[in-house]
Amino acid sequence: VITVTSGKGGVGKTSFSVNLAIQLHRLGKRVVVLDADFGLANIEIMLGIRPKYNLADLMFRGKSIQDVMTYGPEGIGFLSGGSGINEMANLNREQVFWLIQKMEELDKQADVIIVDTGIGDSVLEFVAASEEVLLVATPEPTSITDAYALLKALNRNSSYMPEKTVVKMIANQVRGKKEADELFQKLGVVVNKFLDIDIDYLGAIPYDVNMQRAVMHQKPLSVADPDALASQSVEKIALSLLDMEKEKPRTVGIKQLFSNVIRMKFNRR
Repeated sequence: VITVTSGKGGVGKTSFSVNLAIQLHRLGKRVVVLDADFGLANIEIMLGIRPKYNLADLMFRGKSIQDVMTYGPEGIGFLSGGSGINEMANLNREQVFWLIQKMEELDKQADVIIVDTGIGDSVLEFVAASEEVLLVATPEPTSITDAYALLKALNRNSSYMPEKTVVKMIANQVRGKKEADELFQKLGVVVNKFLDIDIDYLGAIPYDVNMQRAVMHQKPLSVADPDALASQSVEKIALSLLDMEKEKPRTVGIKQLFSNVIRMKFNRR
């Protein structure tokens, strides 16, 4: 499970999640994207596909994983969170058991599950419950400030265990290696100084006007223009993630992630 997050909207987080899913699929992985962006449905808008069901239907209306799964470009699956993400705190014991069983099924059907986080409390819960977090940031001062604010809130979260969560930064929409290095340095310096969080640098995606065109046409850049620099950069990041997985396999699947998130939500009630 890879959790993709950001400190603010508009930094290309969902676009990165979708393109990463496509690149991982091309590398032979079965990939599912969970849209945990409550109420915004960014992934379905980006792909121009409206799912028939969402996570709430799985939780409360007896639908199966196959019922709520929608398939996008090149066969990547995606699961819309809908209102189900926020409603997880209101589950009774039987519903929790049902949901965890269904998540176990999802673990068996996918090699990689990408969680595209939303806004509000659920962001921190998903990030704190994750082993691997990709933090997308751009060179804009507001993006850096908001990324730091997210990590600061994570650092204060009682459920967060720094020894179990790896945070890696993606420098998005950068104009060259120098700008990418400066972005990571600006964020890394304050994080190392003030927070009990280790943050690594995973890679950069260059600013590409074709990315905006692809979004406008509701077609991922990796499909619309596989040879674009941004597409190639996402492919490099996908390869890096698979290489890291070979060296140190991750143990938390989506079943365990949801168990952790539900526990946090119950503790907050």
